[in-house]
Amino acid sequence: MEPRIWLIAGPTASGKSGLALRLAEAADAEIVNADSMQLYRDLAVLTARPSPADEARAPHHLFGTVDAADGWSVGKWLRAAADLLGRLAEARRPVIVVGGTGLYFRALTRGLAHVPPIPAQARREAEADFDLMGESAFRGRLGAYDPPAAARIAQGDRQRLVRAWEVYAATGTPLSDWQQTGDPVLAGDAWRAVALEPPRDLLYARCDSRLDAMMAEGALEETAGLLARNLDPELPAMKAVGVRELAAHIRGQASLDEAVAAAQRETRRYAKRQLTWMRGQMVGWPRLTGQTADEQWRQFLALEPSLTAD
Repeated sequence: MEPRIWLIAGPTASGKSGLALRLAEAADAEIVNADSMQLYRDLAVLTARPSPADEARAPHHLFGTVDAADGWSVGKWLRAAADLLGRLAEARRPVIVVGGTGLYFRALTRGLAHVPPIPAQARREAEADFDLMGESAFRGRLGAYDPPAAARIAQGDRQRLVRAWEVYAATGTPLSDWQQTGDPVLAGDAWRAVALEPPRDLLYARCDSRLDAMMAEGALEETAGLLARNLDPELPAMKAVGVRELAAHIRGQASLDEAVAAAQRETRRYAKRQLTWMRGQMVGWPRLTGQTADEQWRQFLALEPSLTAD
């Protein structure tokens, strides 16, 4: 069946994992993770990672394979994904790449720059500037030289803001320009893609209800276990949506209701950022706007008539 690679993107709680699993069963395909947080084995609940029962229904790759102490970059994921896709291609296995990390999809389909090594002194100076200036002023300065990076990087993401500035300071070229170079892993005619975009009010309601479900499934205990490891707070896993908010309750800085409400609010904000990315970076991707899993599946089948519905 051609094409043999599908890309499924969407914001959190949009139903992309369910669609990927349904497609995997219909096409006898294997699922590859493109979510930067579902990589970490310490975050099974907080990232709504596929359950063992789901993983038993179709082969899953790059889910829960990384320790939280090992901070993966987009480049590290791309190398792992490229190797995996190469092996699956040799075996002539259909593949579904699914996730909500837009930069992973861009790296896969457009390439990722090989930024030259940045001197340690540039990193130290950028970190010192951030601490002295504060995020708002630091972001403003970055925006004068690298507007896309300043607009793209989420609030509170010190690590990526510092990285963007150190690259510009050391090379004279904005990080966003570096990221426009490099060869894609997937040729343009080798893949088909869809992006899930349910109505925003429905999506936000799902974000709230899913956080409630996570709490029932042990999200607080999972966060406590992560905090007990005393990991560097700048590691990616420590910045997963919900960790910071629930940690505030564990440390006695917020009531449980306050922590849950804050986590729900941040989840909605995260979903909004993902939608913004999709609209700016995935312009040519067909949209699935269905409100239920069955509606999304029917919309997908309309794009892939060779598949047979269950």
